[in-house]
Amino acid sequence: MSMDIEQIKEYLPHRYPFLFIDRVESYESGKTILALKNISMGESVFQGHFPDKAIFPGVLIIEAMAQAAGILTYLTIRTKPETVDDLYYFAGIDKVRFKKPVVPGDQLMIEIEIIQERKNYSVVKCNGTARVGDDIVCTGELLIAKKAKG
Repeated sequence: MSMDIEQIKEYLPHRYPFLFIDRVESYESGKTILALKNISMGESVFQGHFPDKAIFPGVLIIEAMAQAAGILTYLTIRTKPETVDDLYYFAGIDKVRFKKPVVPGDQLMIEIEIIQERKNYSVVKCNGTARVGDDIVCTGELLIAKKAKG
C-alpha cells in the first residue's frame, strides 16, 4: 500500500518547510515502511548548508527517518492524531552513522523497521536506513514515544 502527500499530512502534524516525507511507497503494519524524500535545490536549507557545496544536513535525514517511523506507528495502531495528546514524539536515537553526503537531485529512500514496542505502542524502537539509489547514506536506531498524559 502507498500514500501520497495528502494522506501523509493526515498522520503528521509537520508542514512545509519541515515535512520531510513526500511519499510512502509501501508499508506493512507493525513491521516496516518505505518512504521517500526528494532533495531539491529549492529547499531553503541550502542557502546556508552550504552555499558553495549544497549538502542536505544529517540531522534532517534523521528527522525524515523519525517522521517515517511516526507514520508507521500510527498505521500500526490504526489511528490518526486528532489532538496534541495523540502525538508521538521523536524521543531518542542511537548508533547513528552517516556514510555518504546527500545532495540536490537525490531521492532519499527511507526504510524503517519496528524492532521493539512497549506498553501497547506507547514507546516504539525502530531500525532506520536511508539510501540514495543502492548506496546507504545513514543508519540508526530511533525511539518514538507517545506523550505522557498529565
